[in-house]
Amino acid sequence: MDNEQVLILRAKKLGVLIRDARQAAGKQIKECAEALEVSNYMFGAFERGEKSPSLPELEILAYYLDIPIKHFWANQVISEAPHPTEEIEMESFLDKRNRIIGVLLRNARNEKGYSLKELSERTDVPSSRISRYEDGKNAIPLPELEVISRTLDRSTYDFLDQQSQVGEWIVEQSAVQDFLDLPKELQDFLSKPINRPYVELAERLSHMSADKLREVAENLLEISL
Repeated sequence: MDNEQVLILRAKKLGVLIRDARQAAGKQIKECAEALEVSNYMFGAFERGEKSPSLPELEILAYYLDIPIKHFWANQVISEAPHPTEEIEMESFLDKRNRIIGVLLRNARNEKGYSLKELSERTDVPSSRISRYEDGKNAIPLPELEVISRTLDRSTYDFLDQQSQVGEWIVEQSAVQDFLDLPKELQDFLSKPINRPYVELAERLSHMSADKLREVAENLLEISL
């Protein structure tokens, strides 16, 4: 399957997930369009898969609908109606996020050693368009960002907001979802206060280098002998 077909299919699937999220939240197209500051027609085009929102627009939509951002990469619909959240300054947020994503994209391309022309040839996205994306002048439709990310050996999640109030919310929601995805036995273990020391120990160990972990293991072995 070539990149053009991938973009078309991804846009259609994304549209289904956007519609599902809106309906689960009990929102009208007009309300979501106003939240993103796009026309009703444009939001409808998002849902029909005729157009695709950018990652920052998806972040705003997830925040507005109070759903995990990972929903837009899921293979199933959601059912629980979320709660409304406070408003944010859309124009400022989108402008800043597009510029940040552009910088991250350029850094990833440079680290990979690709020129604009080479990246364009590998993704079928015009080099002039990629240049505008990197400059933060244009928002990147999510399907294109996914294709470019894969070509640069990056995950789309690498471009998610982690700093603004929306980013903090995304991190929080992702943490909750990750916990819910754990086996029930592990959820029960982590939920008991008596097990907190073990969790904290595991967290400290996770930040150690391989050499340091080996040293700890050797010391424990000496103690047990």
